[in-house]
Amino acid sequence: MWLRDSTAQVWPYLPLIQDDKKLRDLIAGVINRQTNCILIDPYANAFNDGPIGSYWDKDETEMKPELHERKWEIDSLCYPVRLAHGYWKTTGDVSVFDEDWKSAMKLIYKTFIEQQRKENLGPYKFGRKTSWQSDTLAGGGYGNPIKPVGLICSMFRPSDDATTFPFLVPSNFFAVKSLRQLTELFGEVLQDKETAFECMMLGDEIEEALQKYAVAEHLEFGNIFPYEVDGFGNKLLRMTQMFQVYYRFPI
Repeated sequence: MWLRDSTAQVWPYLPLIQDDKKLRDLIAGVINRQTNCILIDPYANAFNDGPIGSYWDKDETEMKPELHERKWEIDSLCYPVRLAHGYWKTTGDVSVFDEDWKSAMKLIYKTFIEQQRKENLGPYKFGRKTSWQSDTLAGGGYGNPIKPVGLICSMFRPSDDATTFPFLVPSNFFAVKSLRQLTELFGEVLQDKETAFECMMLGDEIEEALQKYAVAEHLEFGNIFPYEVDGFGNKLLRMTQMFQVYYRFPI
């Protein structure tokens, strides 16, 4: 089960759960399952139905038998926040926000902090014996170098391809949104003002760094948000001829 995909698959049903208890219980169950997965390993993107091992258990990373794959992608932790917040906004039900959920959300915050890499490279590294460059990481498993500027490293994209420059701009924007939602959930639902404040401050820091370090001048479009940056000034604007990502905004 992918954290991202399991959210996307049930998200369209949220408007229907007010009038369908079984459907509401199903989505609550997805939230609980995602909580359990995050507590197993916040750096994993996909999980098994129990400790059964994986085809990828020879990857050069800290694999556990509960994991299917351990590619660190920021959005893998953003989607469970989105689902929990959307469920609460739709139903008003707070029963899913138990101690395990609270611990999982704090682990998300901790992981985001670790992958800002302000003090060191952090605990995550990844390698795979493969013929495909996009399926493993450079730099001894830590990816290409970055300058710590407040952005979060995402070693893989939502496509499961390795990032060229670790600051994946769309996923950092997603993290800002998720931290805003966590601020609301911790503040209003859990009455945990301290954690709410920490999430708010981290979101503000990332948003400010995006405006400062994730802007590029394009010859045709002017100022844009590039797809990936590294804090040193390098920017990836275009991946392939079939897939171009430009983010226009007024300056």
